Amino acid sequence: MPSVETNTDIIKKIAKDIGFDFCGISKAGYLEDEAPKLTAWLDKGLHGKMQYMENHFDKRLNPTLLVHGAKSVVSLLLNYYPEKEIEFKENLKISKYAYGQDYHEVIKDKLKLFFELITQKIGKVEGRYFVDSAPVMDKVWAKKAGLGWIGKNSNLINKKMGSFFFIAELIIDLELMPDQAIKDYCGTCTRCIDDCPTEAIVAPYIVDANKCISYLTIELKDAIPDLFHGKMQNWIFGCDICQDVCPWNRFSKPSKIEEFKPIEELAKYSSKDWLEISEISFKSILKKSPIKRTKINGLKRNITFVVQK
Repeated sequence: MPSVETNTDIIKKIAKDIGFDFCGISKAGYLEDEAPKLTAWLDKGLHGKMQYMENHFDKRLNPTLLVHGAKSVVSLLLNYYPEKEIEFKENLKISKYAYGQDYHEVIKDKLKLFFELITQKIGKVEGRYFVDSAPVMDKVWAKKAGLGWIGKNSNLINKKMGSFFFIAELIIDLELMPDQAIKDYCGTCTRCIDDCPTEAIVAPYIVDANKCISYLTIELKDAIPDLFHGKMQNWIFGCDICQDVCPWNRFSKPSKIEEFKPIEELAKYSSKDWLEISEISFKSILKKSPIKRTKINGLKRNITFVVQK
């Protein structure tokens, strides 16, 4: 029977071999410190209309309720930073994470392979893997695993490569050597707070989703409130402002993942083109893109809102 240390080394090597940028481990258990923070955030309605954030409260705080007998949470980071930004017509803007293919599908394939290789190398291991697909506090687990700290913009920040990462995790019934959390390196910097055009970061480390451009252009299904006219800075899907201005992202490096390379067609469309696009063309162009999440009417709503300043 391999030792805890050996199994830990095996898992971290597999993660690196299949392309994950960082892998960290924490002991599975109840997130006692997070419970009052999550409760306060929800009670103040700062999650907007994301009702799913209220669901499965206990599971969100305790991975052993998601995986029976869970002993370890393996956190993984996958870089999506582009080699260069897309120059959209009319200076329309789309979040960098949506330049390429839908990360859910790309990372699920990697996680499936990851889990299969673990069982091949170590033996029978029970567990589940997730990428935005369950009530898992992924940033908190990544922080506990020493992969970074949660910045004032509420994003996980890695000291070596910034914050342009997708986070995934594997919750398993295998005991592993946990990593140590690192300290917060935001210091006195308030760039993310100062530069948010909608003042969504209402206090250090607290984001009001109701004011966040990413929420307004993706999660919100209703009309975007008029009070945000002239404040959206041409973002039509997501927003990267609080990451773009973060000093730690000067260390960002281009992703090596082929599927995250920009979909070339995105740069060819003006606001008029998007507003006149048919359902068939929309689905054809964006069939592998996370932008399809807004559906055609959602994207047209966003574009109409930003062009009618």
